[in-house]
Amino acid sequence: MTEKLLLTGKTHNKGGRDGYARSSDVMLDLKLKQPHPAAENLFGAAWSACYIGAIELAAAQRNIKLPAGPEVDAEIDLNVDDGSYFLRARFNVSLPNIDRDLAHEIIHAAHEICPYSKATRGNIDVETNLV
Repeated sequence: MTEKLLLTGKTHNKGGRDGYARSSDVMLDLKLKQPHPAAENLFGAAWSACYIGAIELAAAQRNIKLPAGPEVDAEIDLNVDDGSYFLRARFNVSLPNIDRDLAHEIIHAAHEICPYSKATRGNIDVETNLV
């Protein structure tokens, strides 16, 4: 298999009272007065956007046309235990007008496809709910 670079996201972040996050293409340009909860919100937005693409791919691989765009509400928890910080994630997924068993199959397959899910596997507890 030959590796092919598809995209490189580039951002610049500045901390402090005048903090910000800005992408090189300026699609992202946010003022960040505090690193948290911005970091968890940005991570949730990025991961769930990737996961939606993986849901669409998982459905296409099964020759299933999604009647409506998938929606994901991502919740990223920042936790501390004995001075050690860690994350937990919950995805509440909506796949309207799809049989529930098939929808469960699709959303679980999407976690095998999504690069964010692969990168965090075994490092972050993830709960996926079909709503």
